[in-house]
Amino acid sequence: MVSEFPGRPRLTKGGLVAYQLPELVPTIIVFQYNPDEVRRALSSRGASGGGAGDRLRTNGPPEETISMSIEIDAADQLEVPSENAVAVSNGLHPVIAALEGLLYPSYPIVVANQVASLAGAGFILAEQAPLALLVWGPKRVLPVQVQSLSINEQAFDQQLNPIRASADLSLKVLTYRDLDPSNPGYWVYMASFTQKEVMAALNIGQGSGDITRLLPV
Repeated sequence: MVSEFPGRPRLTKGGLVAYQLPELVPTIIVFQYNPDEVRRALSSRGASGGGAGDRLRTNGPPEETISMSIEIDAADQLEVPSENAVAVSNGLHPVIAALEGLLYPSYPIVVANQVASLAGAGFILAEQAPLALLVWGPKRVLPVQVQSLSINEQAFDQQLNPIRASADLSLKVLTYRDLDPSNPGYWVYMASFTQKEVMAALNIGQGSGDITRLLPV
């Protein structure tokens, strides 16, 4: 049995926060269970052209992709139906819809464009997906774009509402090259960039004595 000792450190939950700009009221998706692993892939944006002396030039920060699998289960809520009417009536549909919404444009804008198109208007509003922030602890808050989402619904209630599911997420980190300074995500990335510099500075001198003695310069 898990100890309920009051001094036990509180587990920080990861999650996603999505803003359908210019609205500032976010959709918050808290991971019910933190993923067991987070897979990160970084690839350099090498500068094209130039001579041999330009080989180490870069065309901005690396392209980074973050992948993870999250588990969602309504069992805890269904054990206390009197306190969880939403879960009893809908199962996991609300959280699954919130995850899928990260890939969709704003519904009101879509409707407005459809009405405008039927009315013969020549001006159509831009349909943009939400600005999503991956929140993975205080040292990793990143603007991301959902590249793919795969959902595996594993169990259902009597109304065929999903009550247990897993979701595989692939997220592309958006950098200062992808976002305009007028977008809040630009500054979220720059804050993360600063945080990375601070963490890298803390690594200086960590057991580097033997290596530095072998350096030719």
